[in-house]
Amino acid sequence: MQLTKEQLAQFDRDGYLFFPNRFSAEEMRTLTAAVPELYSRREAYNVREKGSDAVRTNFAAHLVSEPFARLARHPRMVQPVMELFGEGVYMHQFKINGKMAFEGDVWQWHQDYGTWLNDDMMPTERAMNVAIFLDDVNEFNGPLMFIPGSHRKGVVEAKHDLTTTSYPLWTVDNDLIAQLVERAGGKDGGIVSPKGPAGSMILFHSCLVHASTSNLSPWNRVAVYLSLCAVSNHIRRFKRPEYIAHRDFTPIELLPDDCLLNPPPVDVPWQDGMPASALQTSSVPIDEIRQAA
Repeated sequence: MQLTKEQLAQFDRDGYLFFPNRFSAEEMRTLTAAVPELYSRREAYNVREKGSDAVRTNFAAHLVSEPFARLARHPRMVQPVMELFGEGVYMHQFKINGKMAFEGDVWQWHQDYGTWLNDDMMPTERAMNVAIFLDDVNEFNGPLMFIPGSHRKGVVEAKHDLTTTSYPLWTVDNDLIAQLVERAGGKDGGIVSPKGPAGSMILFHSCLVHASTSNLSPWNRVAVYLSLCAVSNHIRRFKRPEYIAHRDFTPIELLPDDCLLNPPPVDVPWQDGMPASALQTSSVPIDEIRQAA
């Protein structure tokens, strides 16, 4: 999968690209079949909704589950990011967001790079997200909302919200959101919301301001997010657990395009349990720790 000149120009302008039906229904079944068992685990990497047993986010499935280990190396998801950055990428974060029917809570307005900068000391915004819908996404089940072109503002001011939901997030002030939406077109395109069938894919910039509403519908809206970072731009601090912000900066090696249907063997190092080291954190930058050693 290679991006065209028109797609590159659109990404530069809007900060995202949407690819409906990028994966087949058969490919999706190999992934959706693995989700219930992952969500059933009583592990730290399953963050549940505030006041509910529904899973909000499952982290690091590519280290636990073979189907998702293959998705993490899929050329349709990884190659476009390598092309945009002109270098190898590593997996900074892998999550399966479960906005479950009737229970899926909001994701406040935020930039992902804001968190990666403040918490992980990622040097620049040379990282981005690739998302794939495991369920059909419609206007009722809490679709993603983007402010087109907001990535061009770079890192904007954010506050650490520790109370609104079960997951802490660096969120953007409402007044600034109103300004960004007006700048992007107001009621005429200032907010967009890609929707489509399971198997659709979104590529979006790490500085693109985005959010999603709660899911009050009877339909789940589960999606997988690969947060891919240029190897040269790896994080400089391990303040968060390894299941949230990964510490292996080895470039991803791509699998064949049919890897979900003709599955090759893959390594799943946490299949039998997450190591205790994955929970160890430090607010001290990596370089200082190495110098002290």
